[in-house]
Amino acid sequence: MRFLGNIEAKVDAKGRVFLPAAFRKVLQTAGEETLVMRKDVHQRCLVLYPESAWNRKMDALLAKVNEWDDVGQQVVRQYVSEAEVLTLDGNGRFLIQKRYLQMADIEQSVRFIGMNDVIEIWAQEKTAEPFLSQEDFAAKLKAIMTANT
Repeated sequence: MRFLGNIEAKVDAKGRVFLPAAFRKVLQTAGEETLVMRKDVHQRCLVLYPESAWNRKMDALLAKVNEWDDVGQQVVRQYVSEAEVLTLDGNGRFLIQKRYLQMADIEQSVRFIGMNDVIEIWAQEKTAEPFLSQEDFAAKLKAIMTANT
């Protein structure tokens, strides 16, 4: 399951937004009905995880944390406490709670970006410019692709 795309949408006054049809189709094809949303760990955006992707990420995190490690348990606790289970309504919409809109500085316009097995939701204003300049992007991509070869 891979999401690909960069799609604009509007959040209505109640905080509802339509998940783009292209992404709904990927979910339906994979038999996914449940999504998990949380703020991204590194960026001011939200991340939608299909349930299977969320479970893989949680399994990977839990495999690294000893249940007797207080700090590790605090990390897990914070990670899951900032997550919310979502289901789409019959029209393909879901609700973004106010606290999540504030976490990502989202007002009305959003941009959905497919990022492999997850979907990011950005305030549209934050995506007006490229994330990196073309020169930086080319250099960083080259460094990633040629590392350890």
